[in-house]
Amino acid sequence: MRCPKCQSEDSRVVDSRQADNAIRRRRVCESCGNRFTTFERIEEMPLLVIKKDDKREPFNREKIVRGLVRSAYKRPVSSEDIEKIVARVEQRIRQLDTNEVKSDEIGAFVMDELANLDDITYVRFASVYRSFKDVSELEELLKNFTNKN
Repeated sequence: MRCPKCQSEDSRVVDSRQADNAIRRRRVCESCGNRFTTFERIEEMPLLVIKKDDKREPFNREKIVRGLVRSAYKRPVSSEDIEKIVARVEQRIRQLDTNEVKSDEIGAFVMDELANLDDITYVRFASVYRSFKDVSELEELLKNFTNKN
């Protein structure tokens, strides 16, 4: 495994743990001493995401991560929380027994996870995912959300 700091390929595993759908490995670079984490996942059949305009593109978990990071900006949501959410969402998608999934379904899965984690992050994600046309749609979401909790 190549060190992200010095690019050396000489690293060793310090700790391995089972994580959601992956193996998490803590590594240390033998050249510079940098510590970093890697995740190993089973390669599964490729997933295609059906976008709103009916175009299809390969599933990219990093897009979910980026969206969550933006939504959780300055909120008490750790990168580990984000990684767990993405792993659970991907697991739910793979349980659908199809290799094509609508982007709306992915967004709904993420919203389900965020509802249990952080209210503000939930609202931020919803405002982008649902593309509100005006404030009344946001008010409706907030009213429904507060009634659930």
